[in-house]
Amino acid sequence: MINTHADLLNRNCHPAKDALSADEAARLVALLPGWSLENGKLVRTFSFNNYYRTMAFVNALAYLSHAEDHHPEMTVTYKNCIVRYDTHSVNNGQGGLSNNDFICAAKAGVLFHSTAAKQ
Repeated sequence: MINTHADLLNRNCHPAKDALSADEAARLVALLPGWSLENGKLVRTFSFNNYYRTMAFVNALAYLSHAEDHHPEMTVTYKNCIVRYDTHSVNNGQGGLSNNDFICAAKAGVLFHSTAAKQ
């Protein structure tokens, strides 16, 4: 069971078929500072000082996403990257949230804090 932020960081993504309940998603989002649930997705806006830092984060997140085989939707602007996670394979392909979304969100947050310290 996932009870802490550290539990999320210590896990890796696995194929998911069942979506999390709304209660479980609300419990897990509380473990993730800066993240919110919007329209059935896990969402956070990351802000940077300039385009170079934004793109460095985007590329690092793309690498992390490839390693976890779980890919977010990203909207990239000059100083911001909006990241949205959901899992397309759950609910018989209808989509929803899975543990994978929260695992990747936790890792994206750590990635941001490690790059933000260099700004």
